[in-house]
Amino acid sequence: MGGKQASRSKSRFLYFTIALVSISLLCILLSFRNPSQFTEQYSSRNPNSMPQTSFVASLDHFLLTHKAPPLSTAAQIGVKELDDLVWKSESQRLYGEPYYPINTPIRVYVYEMPSKFTYDLLWLFRDTYRQTSNLTSNGSPVHRLIEQHSIDYWLWADLIAPESQRLLKSVVRVYQQEEADLFYIPFFTTISFFLMEKQQCKALYREALKWVTDQPAWKRSEGRNHILPVHHPWSFKTVRKFMKNAIWLLPDMDSTGNWYKPGQVFLEKDLILPYVPNVDLCDAKCLSESELKRTTLLFFRGRLKRNAGGKIRAKIGAELIGAEGVVIEEGTAGDGGKLASQNGMRKSIFCLSPAGDTPSSARLFDAIVSGCIPVIVSDELELPFEGILDYRKIALFVSSGDAVQPGWLLNYLKNMSHAQIREMQQNIAKYSKHFIYSSPAQPLGPEDLVWRMMAGKLVNIKLHACRSQRVVKESRRICSCDCKPSNSTTSVPL
Repeated sequence: MGGKQASRSKSRFLYFTIALVSISLLCILLSFRNPSQFTEQYSSRNPNSMPQTSFVASLDHFLLTHKAPPLSTAAQIGVKELDDLVWKSESQRLYGEPYYPINTPIRVYVYEMPSKFTYDLLWLFRDTYRQTSNLTSNGSPVHRLIEQHSIDYWLWADLIAPESQRLLKSVVRVYQQEEADLFYIPFFTTISFFLMEKQQCKALYREALKWVTDQPAWKRSEGRNHILPVHHPWSFKTVRKFMKNAIWLLPDMDSTGNWYKPGQVFLEKDLILPYVPNVDLCDAKCLSESELKRTTLLFFRGRLKRNAGGKIRAKIGAELIGAEGVVIEEGTAGDGGKLASQNGMRKSIFCLSPAGDTPSSARLFDAIVSGCIPVIVSDELELPFEGILDYRKIALFVSSGDAVQPGWLLNYLKNMSHAQIREMQQNIAKYSKHFIYSSPAQPLGPEDLVWRMMAGKLVNIKLHACRSQRVVKESRRICSCDCKPSNSTTSVPL
């Protein structure tokens, strides 16, 4: 009996030893796994870790993990039915319990448009990305230009992400139209403009226009609570006059009339969004290391010959080229040009940001994320998120008249004290996060500030949407919802 017990004890000890050795071997094997595989898996589970800021890399991941959902087969409701549902929803918010707090997130309904307006265009960009020889008429690489204006992708990708992976609290996606404050139109107008044949693109624009304007929610408000991303000034140009009531997401206002017709865009209705930077973020470590290397007083790299308001570039260039402490370079396309701009900005105290073909350019945001103080020479420029951000703390604003005066600009910069420069550099380090698009979208990033700005517009949007439904025809002769008096040819928004 004692021998059997001893034998069982030895067996149990042997099993225990084998199990312990097996676990140890497994731990050793796991420790030799590819760390990047672990990082990728961890990152996909934890939205707080390492946000992706590269458009191409983020798009690759997005297309591999998302598929175009089947189009809804639910019965389409009419405008009257939607209006009744909205009334019930708004009444519940206004009078229901619990009390509706003022700081609740904006509720956005994302249209599920046919894939030819969304996923197919993203795949078109991805499949043609390596064709870097494809240039615009002014020599800019097409795909790089699309990246600069890819705000439509970053906003949409965040809105349709599973709620468990989202970090923003300023906006929530709703699935019932009557619950929505705003409606997002996920049509990639810039990709279609640059990568499709001209007539094919125009046909797609007309199809998108019909699809959106046929929606009951559009008809109910005449588009006033709809968000239309048209961030490149050439995109959607042939039909956008039919959607001028919508909230346009723009790079600037351009009051010259070259890109937008009078009455189409104004600050009370539309929203200015920053370009996606062309250069990498100079983070805290980079800023610290580059501080003593900033030996160039003023840096500019780009095309000096531009159209319209951009003619100021050539005049400033002629004044500054060859001056001590100034680097003025003609820009080149491709990765080499990007690296040269990035290195130049990180070695400079001030970066010149003159108007281009439009009042704005990506160069302003390249300078900010590089820790270089922008010197803005663009008399008609409108800036993103102004009202939340005070650009006087991070940039210098110079009139075109002063900038072209011999010696004026250099004297102005040289008279800036070290304390003033240091303070502005510290403010830039804080502000740079507001201009970095990422997946997942980060709190206080540009996607977040979009919805914070929208919150300020929301009451006025609802005012005009409600007013448009009750006015009679005779009232419109007095004043339209855009406040365009019948006896005037100009638009004077409220």
